[in-house]
Order: sequence, then structure tokens, then C-alpha cells
Amino acid sequence: QVRLVESGGGLVQAGGSLRLSCAASGSISSINAMGWYRQAPGKQRELVATISTRGSNTDYADSMKGRFTISRDNAKNTVYLQMNSLKPDDTAVYYCAAFRTRGDVAWGQGTQVTVSS
Repeated sequence: QVRLVESGGGLVQAGGSLRLSCAASGSISSINAMGWYRQAPGKQRELVATISTRGSNTDYADSMKGRFTISRDNAKNTVYLQMNSLKPDDTAVYYCAAFRTRGDVAWGQGTQVTVSS
């Protein structure tokens, strides 16, 4: 069992920054890559960014490239998402995901990010 707890969401003005954190616990050894997804009201959940097991490889959705940075600290079992130059379109619930060795995905409960114009 893997438990993921996100934090760091909130209300920010357009152009501002937020840093999300996702702390993992439980079967840490079963986690490979990790990622962040988001879901805006009335829209499907979409990929934001992923990071490989050791953090050496990252991937971003096109609209986040250059603004968001994903990182992980395996000593703390935590993955981060630094979000800069936020736009109102970035308003969504942000979810942490852990891709497990057995092929399934564990999800956090989500954290709300609201960007005001």
C-alpha cells in the first residue's frame, strides 16, 4: 500500500508562484516514476509532469514547459512541483501519482490551486 499526501496548494494571483509537495509513505520500494496531474472543473484529468525513479529524467506537458519544474527527494520520499508564472488556466485540483512496479498507479487526494486574474 502506498499513501500519497499533497500539500502546498492555495490561492495566488496570476504571475505568482506555488510549490506543491507530495509525501509518500507505505510501500516506498514499490514506487518507480512519480508525477503530477491536474483536473480543472468540467475537464478530464491531464498530465502535468513526470519524473523518473532517480530523478534523472523529467517530462512535461507542453503548456507547462518552462514554467513548472518537477523534482524529487528520495531521502524524504517526497516529490515537488514548482509552479511559476501561474495563469488563471492553471486553476485545478493537482494530484500526485506514484507509478508502481506492479503496474498500477497510486493517487493522492489532491490539492486545490486557484489562480486569480
